[in-house]
Amino acid sequence: MSENAPSFRFALVGAGMAANLHREAVAAHTERGAALAAVAYYDPARFDEISDRFGAPCARYDDVLGRSDVDAVVLTTPSGQHAAQAVKAAEAGKHVLVEKPMALRRDAADRMIRACRQAGVRLGVVFQRRAEPLFQKIHRAVVRENDFGRPTLGSVVLPYHRDEAYYEQATWRGTWAQDGGGVLMNQGIHLVDLLVWYLGDLADVEAQASTLERSVEVEDTLSAALTFESGAQATITATTTARSGFPHRLALYGTGGGLELEGEAVRRWTPADPAAAGVEPPALQTDGGDAGAGGAPGGIEAKGHARLLADFMAAAREDRPPLVDGAEGRRSLDAVLSVYEAAGLPHAGNDAEASGARSG
Repeated sequence: MSENAPSFRFALVGAGMAANLHREAVAAHTERGAALAAVAYYDPARFDEISDRFGAPCARYDDVLGRSDVDAVVLTTPSGQHAAQAVKAAEAGKHVLVEKPMALRRDAADRMIRACRQAGVRLGVVFQRRAEPLFQKIHRAVVRENDFGRPTLGSVVLPYHRDEAYYEQATWRGTWAQDGGGVLMNQGIHLVDLLVWYLGDLADVEAQASTLERSVEVEDTLSAALTFESGAQATITATTTARSGFPHRLALYGTGGGLELEGEAVRRWTPADPAAAGVEPPALQTDGGDAGAGGAPGGIEAKGHARLLADFMAAAREDRPPLVDGAEGRRSLDAVLSVYEAAGLPHAGNDAEASGARSG
């Protein structure tokens, strides 16, 4: 650790795949003072195993919140538990970084934002693509520099694969109460977040959704037509029933040009002014995407998480909003819920969001 970098100590809440990514993210910033102080989990029978795996003491959530050597918690638990856990952490004076989706209901997200504001702690939401150079360049091109003219059309296609074994790994997966949704809430929300970031808030939504193949409560296939307040339109088509190996696609078009991404590769970058391209598309590859081909969860890298965590740590130290704060996280949650409402899906979380049942 640098002699000039004060320590900033994180506690991971949960011990699954997302927690592993955040452990790597913390480890990437030890020179900036980042350290893993503890892991919170609900089952004492696993404390020793989890402690050995993460290299930090493991305890129940309330006990971790009582530790003076914890500055911030990273919530990687089932989505239905996020709201209550975030409120508890804020009341204990801890900064909160929460995995997507930040909550399952708008009012739960509002409680999180209010609790952190009242406690004077920072709330960040893990939409790590916003921290990646490629997607930041797209934001500058679309929103700030008007490189493609007026944005008029967007498209997101997610032909992902999640088999029955994926849902059987955890009883909460594929449930409305704790997972909050299917392909859109879990896999698609990252690209929905980018659409909102690039095109603004929604004005109108038409959608349909079905559960065609998987034995789960939530949707595995969905299509939606979005109209934004700016007048721009976009479509989303998403499934987790595709054969593994197909990449997601994101396209944005304006009155003067457009761009097309396939997986993590720029396939086309056509600005209104060719000089505005800056660099050729092959140099615009991202290096920390959400997943490999077909959105396979095992293909997720920690580089985007590390960038986002570094910004969150700096925001807490500098007393400024993080790159993706609670208000921004709520915007993307609102977009997903609006699609679900248009499709007639029963997207309400259960009492766990209020009670915080089973922490960690």
